[in-house]
Amino acid sequence: MKGDSRKAAIRAYKERRPVAGIYAIRCAASGKVWVGQSPTLDTVQNRIWFTLRQGSSPYRDLQKAWRERGAESFVFDVLERWDEDDDVAIDRDTHLKARLAHWRSALGAGAI
Repeated sequence: MKGDSRKAAIRAYKERRPVAGIYAIRCAASGKVWVGQSPTLDTVQNRIWFTLRQGSSPYRDLQKAWRERGAESFVFDVLERWDEDDDVAIDRDTHLKARLAHWRSALGAGAI
């Protein structure tokens, strides 16, 4: 990127609006599911995959499954998402915790 286009890309990145929500990581080989929540859904998969590839994930059960089954066995799914403009934004953290509990229970999933 050159000059103006680089500056425009940086400005667009800084002005982006975070999207919060609930996500699931599924292991097709074992059928296990892990569910988590994030205030930034657009970046959480990259963050988790990086720690798993490095062997430094704080989620031991997930890290063990990753080592045993390999990266190709895992899928990242967004279950719910909320923009800042949604009514939920006022009490987003409380709402995320409630929806996280719902999805963990519904899917019989482990925690992330």
